[in-house]
Amino acid sequence: MAESGARKWIITVTVILASLLEVVDTTVLNVSLPQIMGNLGATLEEVGWLITAYAVANVIILPMAGWLAAKFGRRNYFAFSIFLFTIASFACGNSTNIWELVFFRFMQGIGGGALLSLSQAILFETFKPEERGMATAIFGLGVVIGPTLGPTIGGYITDNFSWPWIFYINIPLGILAIIMTLTFIKDSVHNRNVDTVDYLGILLLIIGIGSLQVVLERGESEDWFDTTYIIVLAVLSAIGLISFVWRELTTEHPIVDIRILKDRSLSVGMIFTFILGFGMYASVFVFPIFCQNLLGMTAQQTGELMIPSGLITIFVMPLVGTLLKKGFPPQIMAAFGFIMFFTFTSMLSKANLSSGADDFYIPLLFRGIGLGFLFVPLTSMALSNVKMHDMAQGTGLNNMMRQLGGSFGIALMTTFIQNRMVFHRINLLDNITQYNTPFNERFSMYTNNFLSKGFPLEEAHRLANRAMEGIVYKQSTLLTYTECFYIVGVFFLCCVPLLVLQIRKKKTAIILDAH
Repeated sequence: MAESGARKWIITVTVILASLLEVVDTTVLNVSLPQIMGNLGATLEEVGWLITAYAVANVIILPMAGWLAAKFGRRNYFAFSIFLFTIASFACGNSTNIWELVFFRFMQGIGGGALLSLSQAILFETFKPEERGMATAIFGLGVVIGPTLGPTIGGYITDNFSWPWIFYINIPLGILAIIMTLTFIKDSVHNRNVDTVDYLGILLLIIGIGSLQVVLERGESEDWFDTTYIIVLAVLSAIGLISFVWRELTTEHPIVDIRILKDRSLSVGMIFTFILGFGMYASVFVFPIFCQNLLGMTAQQTGELMIPSGLITIFVMPLVGTLLKKGFPPQIMAAFGFIMFFTFTSMLSKANLSSGADDFYIPLLFRGIGLGFLFVPLTSMALSNVKMHDMAQGTGLNNMMRQLGGSFGIALMTTFIQNRMVFHRINLLDNITQYNTPFNERFSMYTNNFLSKGFPLEEAHRLANRAMEGIVYKQSTLLTYTECFYIVGVFFLCCVPLLVLQIRKKKTAIILDAH
């Protein structure tokens, strides 16, 4: 039932606060990993599980959130999820060893996983049918800006306080969100029949989607299929997902009603959501590494550099929601978003070792515009024909696809970076010979420089070789990252013709009655 007046906007603030808590925590921890390693005596391999545990818990809960909300009541389950997230945050900050922290990070992901899909479902029911484009825009602010703000917040807290405060900061916000939820949010009037519990479906979902997420998160660091447990999990994932689909199509009361994928708008829209997640998370992953590892920026400087991009997205999303409400074709807006994103990556692909912050503001503004014009139309098209009693299921599946798209994007980009850096290094080393005049001139310049500082000839040669090695590393890294940017952009540009698959009625279906 749609709300009006102040209550509508209080509910809006409540669900945005809850979804921001979840999304920001997806990336806020990344910049604090070195401090956690030193404080808890953990290895790089061990702290990697902090990211994996959270992502696995998220992706397991997302498709189940609709069923759980129907089973226990939407308001109660939403409040419980915030409560679990908040308690787990406190426990994370008080962890005394790495595996204790990994466990509570997993519990935090269990609580947070439901917040995205339920927040979107609550907004869709709170706003009138003709205002759902605006509801999507408001929800998108948290989803798109959260990963951008995460590293900035994490960097500031790590530099000025200590890593536990990354988790403690969630506590007052979580308590406020719980109070507002219990006070203002109502149970949905569009509930499904959930008297029977599909235990086998739950088990197969955990095995299938959980194993897949672990493979994506840990595959690159474990040399993919050269590691036994990655092979085992990949096989379990395939068997689990196939069995899960069969189970959900044959049981009378499925945990995830995948029959709603018969709706072409949702099924095709989920593909585009996967693509959006791929590009959004891959670019957020590659750009900070590029700035910090190659250009020498700090984590906080990199985060601050991305703030204007987030601000332009804040400005663009309500505008896009208004255009949708007036019936502007969402395919055209999405196509414009893809082109803007291509422009962003194309400009970054021309970066060099002399690039600075001033060279990135304009490309990042294009990114902010592109994400605004992509998220809202793609989400609206995907959920346009979903009935209200299936909305939590639809939003859960759609958000899961964005999460998986991001995981695939990061996994592929990580592997691509590793392989192409080796490729470019080998090519550059071919030019380091006594027959290469530019190399000889540069090597002699470095040698003479070290000799002028009092180093003996043998030491000067050694230091000159180290200097040349540094140049080779920087050049091979630069070539690799610029290729990454360009490939992601071309990938997005190639998606524009696919928008014809989203056949729309003359007036976008966000205005249809979903009862």
